[in-house]
Formats: sequence, C-alpha cells, structure tokens
Amino acid sequence: MPVTLSDYQQAVTELVAAYRRLPPSAPVRLAKRTSNLFRSREVTSTPGLDVSAFSGVLSVDPQARTADVLGMTTYEQLVDATLPHGLMPMVVPQLKTITLGGAVTGMGIESTSFRNGCPHESVLEFDLLTGDGRVLTVTPDGEYADLYRGFPNSYGTLGYALRLLIELEPVKPFVELEHVRFSNSQTLFAAVAQISESRADRGKPVDFLDGVVFKGEEKFLTLGRFVDKAPFTSDYTRSSIYYRSISRRTRDYLSIRDYLWRWDTDWFWCSSALGVQNPVVRPFLPRRLLRSDVYWKVVGFERRHGWKAAWDRKRGRPEREPVVQDVEIPVEKSAEFLAFFQDEIGIKPIWICPLRQRSANLEWDLYALKPDTTYVNFGFWSSVELEPGEDPSTHNRRIEQVVGELGGRKSLYSTSHYEQDEFWRTYNGDRYEVLKKEYDPQGRLLDLYAKCVKGR
Repeated sequence: MPVTLSDYQQAVTELVAAYRRLPPSAPVRLAKRTSNLFRSREVTSTPGLDVSAFSGVLSVDPQARTADVLGMTTYEQLVDATLPHGLMPMVVPQLKTITLGGAVTGMGIESTSFRNGCPHESVLEFDLLTGDGRVLTVTPDGEYADLYRGFPNSYGTLGYALRLLIELEPVKPFVELEHVRFSNSQTLFAAVAQISESRADRGKPVDFLDGVVFKGEEKFLTLGRFVDKAPFTSDYTRSSIYYRSISRRTRDYLSIRDYLWRWDTDWFWCSSALGVQNPVVRPFLPRRLLRSDVYWKVVGFERRHGWKAAWDRKRGRPEREPVVQDVEIPVEKSAEFLAFFQDEIGIKPIWICPLRQRSANLEWDLYALKPDTTYVNFGFWSSVELEPGEDPSTHNRRIEQVVGELGGRKSLYSTSHYEQDEFWRTYNGDRYEVLKKEYDPQGRLLDLYAKCVKGR
C-alpha cells in the first residue's frame, strides 16, 4: 500500500506521543518483527516502541536520482521500488530484511562499497527521533551537522531514523560476473588495491567487487560489470547455490535483481548448517523459505532455547564459541590478517569485500576510516571449538586484539568483548559523549558500550 507524506506526518505525531508515555526510567527499545543483529540482549518488561508505521517508500525521483524512504523500510522493499525506474541505492547490503535506517545507524557494506562507501554516505538528509524526544531534520551542513557525522555506528543510541532522503545510481538489466582465482594472498590484495583505486581491471570497468576465500589456494575475486544484454542468466534462488558457482565458473550472468540478492538465498553459505543445502531436502523447500530472515528465526530460536547446544553436551561434544563478525582491515595489512585468521581461527569460507570512503571531506566520528585508504571487510560467521576450561570469548577477543593492532575496525552488530576504556578509544568515546549530552541528556537510550558490549 502506498505511503503518503500525510501518513508519515501522522505516524510521527503518534510515535512522539508514545515515546513520551514510556516510563522515563526504563530503557527505550524498538518493537521490531525482524532483526539482523547477532548479539544477546537483556530481557526487559518495558514495552517496545512500535515503529511499524515507518515502513514504505514515499517517492522515487528518477530525474534527481533520489528516494524518500521511511526508516524501517527493508532493502527488499526499497529495491522493488527503485528498479522499475532503472535505479538502485548506492549500496545494497546483502540481506533482504536489513532496513535502511538500520544500515545507516550501523555499518552496511556490499560489493559497490569500493566506490560508494557505506549506506550512510549517500544520505542527503534524514529525520531523527532523538533521545530527548525531538524530531530533527539532519543534513550534512545544517544546524545538526554534528549529528549527521555522528549518527553512523551509533546503533540507535542517539536516536532513530524515521525518514531518509538518499541518492540512487542508474543500473543496467544484467550483471556480468568474472570469477578470478588467486593462490597467493599478496597478489589477491594487490589486485583489490588496484581495482579499488582505478575502478577498472585490464582496461574494463568494474562496477562490483567482492570475493571469497575458501581455503589456502582457493581465493577468488568476483568482478561485476553492468551489461545491457546477457547470453544466459543463472538462477540461484532455488536448487543452484551461488557460492558454489564461484569456483566452478569463470563467467556468469545474473539479472540485476538476482545479483543484488545472490547472497540472501543461502545466507551466504550459512544455510548449510541448517541442512537446507542437502540435495535430498532442497527440492522440497519452497522459495519463500529459502531466505535469510527465515534462517535467522531458526538461529534465534536456538539461541533462546539452546536445544542443540544441550544435545551436543549430552553427546559429549566440545563447547563451541560463536564467532560471527565483520571487520575492516587496511588493504596493505590484509594478507597479514588473513594469515593470522587461517592459522589461529580456521573458519572458512571467508567473505572479503573492499571498502573506500566515498568522500574525502567528511569524517564519520564513531567509525573513522582514512579517506584515502582502501580497507578490506572480512566476514566470517561460524563457531570455533573451545578447549576444556577455555574462556567462551577467547577467539572473539583475540580477533579484536589483532584488528586493533593492524589499524582496523570491527562492526558492532554482533558480540563484542572490549574492555570499556579500549572500546571508547576505538570508537571515539570523547565525541560520542558530547553527542549523547546534546541529544539524549537524560540517557533514555542506552549508551553504545552498554548496548554493544554489555548486551543491555
């Protein structure tokens, strides 16, 4: 159903009233049907703030190449609204139910990030419900420019994005994929640096860039290019599985929509742990169940009830530590990080995705990256066996330590184990404190450390 500006304004009025009715001493949380966060939260009896009315696209302007979008709109909904105009968001995170507001207050990334940065870099303005109950319109050079720079990586601890005006870019109907194999990490990351800098490879433009490390000598970069026509198109939404095609094909073609969601059908490769890649089971599963949000609900159920973990203990299996993380490492240090990770952690496959800040003129206060540097995002989502008596945060803590030593950053959507002083040094606690006092002086919203490390 279309969403109008009048609908939005009425929803804002009702939300502010609901916010003011909440007990002032209780932590404020959103009542959301879906989530893509992987960290535990304390149970609270305080009712969540209902933001269900803030889902939908207000308008798409093909001439200006912009979209006016409500904060709880999923990228699946957003892409469905923009593709008919031959446009897409500058960065489309991999999973369909990630919301635009969530990607901006968090740290979204995908295969256009080597040229377009993160989702927050293409926001022209946004309306924010702050911790002190105001609704502010925030722009890069307006009265609240400090909040514009400080909102990314605040994870809802400064306020909630209700509406966002974002830039779009033109697309073509198809994406041509070239899967390039590397056996040497130095050569792989040299190629990442060169392509990220030039946006081209061997004289041909590159529009999309990511890759997968399967094992020692199986490392791949996938170079994507917009094309008007395709000699064939592959379908990875049913029986075929995208990540398996990377090592089996050198060239492939997908429709633009299927390309954007190529990772969602199997949650990258994590659906394997749920048995849905089994060739006996797969043919009987409808497409509506082959989605990341379905898998997330299964994992969430297990995290709440622990049935599988209890069964594993009963069978005498070792305890395992969940290691679900994304980290950004400067490209010149990426071979060193990969060697550490393969030697000490051992999870595979690993997703790699280069990232460069889009603008050299802005500094994002809570997740500062050097604007002239290419970073490599390493994504790894599994678990590691613990030795008897080993601390259950051993491997996550070691990763945090190495990331810091190499001048990197770690996304905060999952569990974190930093000591408080270390956390605030890493994520600019001095600047955060200034913003918190200005926009949430009564502390109605959790602070970033309490939310992301303490799990409150």
